[in-house]
Amino acid sequence: MCMLSGEIRSKADQVWNAFWPGGIANPLEVIEQITCLLFMHGLDDRQTLAENKAMALGRLMERVNFPEGVYRTLRDEETGAV
Repeated sequence: MCMLSGEIRSKADQVWNAFWPGGIANPLEVIEQITCLLFMHGLDDRQTLAENKAMALGRLMERVNFPEGVYRTLRDEETGAV
């Protein structure tokens, strides 16, 4: 049986405590949100790598994950959240 070290357990508790005040108490929802955040972080990393490569080669990027523009946060009513 795998035991979590004190440091890992502390970090997991910090993540959980970050979601709890925001109204996300269901463990499945927390996992879903973390998965989404990790996916977006991966996209951002790929975007940064592609930007750096394009600058180094003096070329334009072929494909942009996050095009220039104005972005906003959707309200709960717009997403169907309760």
